[in-house]
Formats: sequence, C-alpha cells, structure tokens
Amino acid sequence: MLKKTLALVSLFLVGTLLFSFQEKPKVLRTIIIDAGHGGKDVGARGAFSYEKDICLGVATRLGEQLARTAPDVKLLFTRTDDSYPELHTRARMANQNKGDLFISIHVNAAPPVQHKEFTGNKTVVSYVGKGKKRKKVTRQVPQYRYYSTPNPAKGTETYIWGAHKNEDKEIAMRENAPMLAEENFQQNYGDVDVNSADFIALSLLKTKQFFKRSATLAGLVEEEFAKVGRVSRGQRQRQVGIWVLQATAMPSVLVETGYITNRAEEDYLNSDKGQEEIANCITSAVKNYMGWLEKNQISAQQGLTTGVQKQKDAEAFLNSIDAQERRRQTVR
Repeated sequence: MLKKTLALVSLFLVGTLLFSFQEKPKVLRTIIIDAGHGGKDVGARGAFSYEKDICLGVATRLGEQLARTAPDVKLLFTRTDDSYPELHTRARMANQNKGDLFISIHVNAAPPVQHKEFTGNKTVVSYVGKGKKRKKVTRQVPQYRYYSTPNPAKGTETYIWGAHKNEDKEIAMRENAPMLAEENFQQNYGDVDVNSADFIALSLLKTKQFFKRSATLAGLVEEEFAKVGRVSRGQRQRQVGIWVLQATAMPSVLVETGYITNRAEEDYLNSDKGQEEIANCITSAVKNYMGWLEKNQISAQQGLTTGVQKQKDAEAFLNSIDAQERRRQTVR
C-alpha cells in the first residue's frame, strides 16, 4: 500500500513538473507593420523630405528590432518599398492574416503660423463735396505686413480609434484623403462617408472588443518616447476617419512619430539615429505590452478562440460597404 501511494505521489510530482515546463501560449503570433502613405501618396511634406519615406524607414527598422526581440512572432508588412497599397488592401491583408496587433507608422504636420505686423500709416487723399464745396481730405490708414513662419509644434502622439470622440476631423480627413482618391474607390468602399454615423457604428461593433488592448499599447508607446526625452503629446483617440484603425479586426495603433513641419524634428526623423530611436521605443513598448498580456492572462489562444468568427466579422464589415451601395443602386 505504501509503495502504491509513493508511486502515485511520484507520478503526480512528475506530471506537475512536466506541466510547469510546458511552453506558455503565445500572447502574440502575428504583428502587422504598416508604413503609412507611399508611392503616389507622399503624405505630409517638410522642407526637404516626404512623410512616406520616413514611414518606410522607421517601419523597416521596427521590423528588424522586433525580429530580434520577439523571434517567434510573425511579422508582416503592408509595404516594403515605395509603393501605395490601397487602404482597403491594407485592412484586408491584416485581417486575412489574422494579425494580433496592427502598428501604423505616420508623421505629423502642422500648418504655418500666420503673422500680422503693423508697419506704419499711409496718408490717403480723398475729396468730398462738389463744385466750390469740394474739399480735400486726408486720413491716415494703418498698413500691415502679412507673413508666415514654420509651426513650432513638435512631439509624438499615438492614436487609437475611439467611439466617443469627435475632434481632430481635419487630421482624419487628411489621413483618409488617399483612400478617396483611389481609382477603384467605389468598387472597394462603395458610396460611403467614412465619417458618417452609419460607418462609425459599424466600426464600433468591430473594434470595441479591442479598445483596452489598443489603449494600453498606445500608452506604453508614449511612455517610451518620454523616457528618451521626446516631447510626448500623449495617447489620443479619433472617432472620425483613419480607415486602417477602423477596419482592422485586432488591437491597432497609429503612431505619429514627430512633426515634419518642424525643421529640427524633420532632421531627426530623417536621421539614422532618430529612426533607430523611434523603432527602439516602439519595440520596447511592444515588449512591455506582451508582458502586460501575460500578466493579465490574455493569450493569443484566447484571442483566437473566436478567430474564425472575428475573421468573418471583419470581412462582413468591409463587404457591408459594397452591400450598401448595391442596395442604393437597386432603389434607384
């Protein structure tokens, strides 16, 4: 009896030991890296560079660093050269590959600051009255010089899609402008207003389950930027626009890496040192994000338990745009 008991205890201990050495479920299996703009869409313009080139440089370096930091994670890029994958294509590519994380790299811009400077008065002569009553009248008219200077705005921002925010419409419209210019826009998106209540409602149904994870990563990215001395303008939400945030069925962030309209930042964004530092900050944030997932027992397996349904939901979301247009055509 004693031998049997000892055998059972031994078996239990061995089983427990083997179980403890089992590989933990991966919290991330696939990361999609999106270099914003590209090809015909140059994005924001600086004094000597385009946004599209900075995005590609940072995205490439980010991929290299993530490959070293998380070698078991599959990395996919929406573009690896100076091409323009349509925003519709980027979203489908991310969804069809069942990404666990979508990181979009962008560069910010700010309009020039307008100035009005008083330069003195000008004597203006005019006449009033008629005939003998006609009189010469002089008056002083202030003169101004109008000019603009580069906007001093600088720093980083990391965006997620938020359902209750309504600011930053101008920024969102700028980011979505390339989509509206695509030759097959009607075919891919239908007659849809990406800022409409209907479209936002569809997006909300798809993205609300990923809000916490997206927000967590956005905060971690901005923390890393602050650590290296960058001006962090914080994590933000956009309700309107930003197709790649609305149409990707996974936690998604859009990182504005700096202001190309600030000459000092433009130099930094184009430098090897700057791009390496930006990529390193995002990589560190992803590493911390993975730790957060593990701590909260949010595994990739958990995320994939309804993976097939999520995939169907994502496809349905994109296809619903086409369906709306077909219904309109039928009514007409």
